[in-house]
Amino acid sequence: MQKAVLLKAVLAELENELRMLTEAANTARDEATNEESRAEDRFDMRSQSAAYLAAGQAKMAGETADAITAYRSLPTKTFTEADPIATGALVVLQSGARKSYYFLGPQRGGLEVTVEDKTVIVVTAASPLGHQLLGRRVGDTVTLPGRPKPVEHTVVRVE
Repeated sequence: MQKAVLLKAVLAELENELRMLTEAANTARDEATNEESRAEDRFDMRSQSAAYLAAGQAKMAGETADAITAYRSLPTKTFTEADPIATGALVVLQSGARKSYYFLGPQRGGLEVTVEDKTVIVVTAASPLGHQLLGRRVGDTVTLPGRPKPVEHTVVRVE
């Protein structure tokens, strides 16, 4: 999998998210400042609720914009089997016959993108899995939650 294609997919997902959050924040702000949202009595909280919603969505949009900046400035280092896993690494884990793909990103863990028919999950160093992956190499194992008990996965490739 080409890391440049993966980063492009992550950026596209983040830019789409930013567009939706910006639209939602603008809509909530318009609702909060609309004359029809003016309080009819002291218990009417419509405009105040809309203002809180707009502020929260604007904050989320700002965080997403920061993530876009972080991904745009992320170097596309190619990792070898001897390199320890670090931010910017695409990691392939295997348990039995099942392979899982993870990208150790600078921000926005939990994001999922599909590249070359493979689903890649973005994790950060702050997440439990990201923390386990940092410094590991091909052949090392990590433990992921599973049913009914945790499951060991082996690092089979780092790109």
